[in-house]
Amino acid sequence: MPESPHSPALSDQLLAAARAIRAVLGGQSLSEALESSPAALRPAAQALSFHAMRRLGHARAVRERLVPRRPPERLVEALILLGLSLLEASLRQAEGADQPPGTPIYTAHTLVHQLVEAAAADRRTRPAKNLINAVLRRYGRERAALNAALADTPEAVWNHPGWWIDTVRTAWPDDWQTILTAADQAPPMALRANVRRIDRDTLQTRLNAAGLDARPAGADGLILGTPRPVRNIPGYTEGWWSVQDLSAQQAARLLPLQDGMRVLDACAAPGGKTAHLLERHTLRLTALDSDAQRLGRVGENLQRLGLESPDVCLRCADAARPGDWWDGQPYEAILADVPCTASGVVRRHPDIRWLRRADDLARTAESQAGIVDALWPLLAPGGHLLYATCSIFPQEGEWQIAAFLDRHPEARRMPAPGHILPGNPDDGDGFYFALLRKPA
Repeated sequence: MPESPHSPALSDQLLAAARAIRAVLGGQSLSEALESSPAALRPAAQALSFHAMRRLGHARAVRERLVPRRPPERLVEALILLGLSLLEASLRQAEGADQPPGTPIYTAHTLVHQLVEAAAADRRTRPAKNLINAVLRRYGRERAALNAALADTPEAVWNHPGWWIDTVRTAWPDDWQTILTAADQAPPMALRANVRRIDRDTLQTRLNAAGLDARPAGADGLILGTPRPVRNIPGYTEGWWSVQDLSAQQAARLLPLQDGMRVLDACAAPGGKTAHLLERHTLRLTALDSDAQRLGRVGENLQRLGLESPDVCLRCADAARPGDWWDGQPYEAILADVPCTASGVVRRHPDIRWLRRADDLARTAESQAGIVDALWPLLAPGGHLLYATCSIFPQEGEWQIAAFLDRHPEARRMPAPGHILPGNPDDGDGFYFALLRKPA
C-alpha cells in the first residue's frame, strides 16, 4: 500500500488504526471507533483495522506466546496485534503466497520502523516502543516455528472465536470451512438500481462510460469491480442507486405486494429494504425503528431516492410493543428484518465476531421471537409476513421459524430461500428468509 505524495505518514495511519482496534478490544464497534479518526486518516485506518480484525485470532495467539502477560495499556496491545497481522501478510506475500485483494503490504523493515514511530508519537505507548520493536522482530525470526505451534489452535487458524467456530461447524458440517474462509474476504460493492429513476441496464452503461467496471448481478443489482466512495460514483445525488448487498436485495421481491397495499417495515433502519419496497410499488407504508438516529437515516435515504410520500410514515417505536404505536388497522404485508448477531455480514464488519459472545445467541433469539409474536396479530387475514435476518446461525433462522410455527400452527410457510450461506467473493452476504402467510 504505497503512500501518495500527499497522504499522511504511514506511522500516523498505523496509530489511527491502532486506536480504532483499541476501541474494539474495549467493546466498541469498529465503525463507531473509526468515526473518531481524523478525516484525512480515516480511509487508511479503516483498511488497516479491517485487515487486523480479519487476522486477529492469529495475531492474538502469537502475542500470547511472545508476550504472555497482556500489556496493561490496550493501545500497546493494539499496536502489537496490528503489527503482527500486517507482518504476517507481508512475509507471506514475500514468499509468493497470494493475499486477498486490498491486503495492506509493506516491507518488514518499513513496517517495524513505522510501528515504532507510531508508538513514539503517543505518550501512552512511548515507553513500550522497544517492546513493540522486539516482539515484531522476534516474530520475523521465529515465524515458522510459532505458526507451526499454532496449527492446532482453531482461533489462530480460522480467525474467529472458538464458540463461533463450534457453532458454525455444528450447524453446517459440510460448509463450515468455506463459511469461515469467506468471512475473511473483502466483500464486493453491490448497487441496486432505483427503477423509479433508471433501469439497471442504463445504469450499467452510464457507470461503464464513466470508467467503472459494473456488471449485472441479481434482479436489480450491479457489482463494482473496485469499491468506490459513494459520492465518487455517478448518480449518487440523482438517486439512481443505493448500496445494498445482493442477499438483502431479495427481500423486496420475496414479499408479495401490490400497489396500494398497507405495509409495515418493522425494523426499518437504515432503510435499504424500505426504499426497495417503495421503488417497486406504490404503498401505504409505515417504516418503524426503535433508534431515532438510525430512523433519521431512513428519511434521508428516501429523500435522496425521491421516494418521500404522504403515504409513507416513519415511526420511532419498539416493534415488540404494538400497543405503543399501532392504530388498530391490520397490515396486508409485514417485513420483519429483526435484530440479530449479524453473523452473516461479518466480512463487511469484521469486528462483529470479536464483539459477540456465545450467550448473545440466546438473547437475540428471545428478542426475535418476541417481535414476530407481537407482529403476527397485526397481519390481515391472507397477508404475508417475511421474516429476515442477516445471520447464518440456525438459532436465529430455521430454528426460530420452526418454533414460531409450533406456537402458531395456523401460519402457512410459503417458498423462500431459507439460509443463504456466504461462499464465493461475489456472493451475497449470509442471510435467512422465511415467508409466512396468515389464512384468509
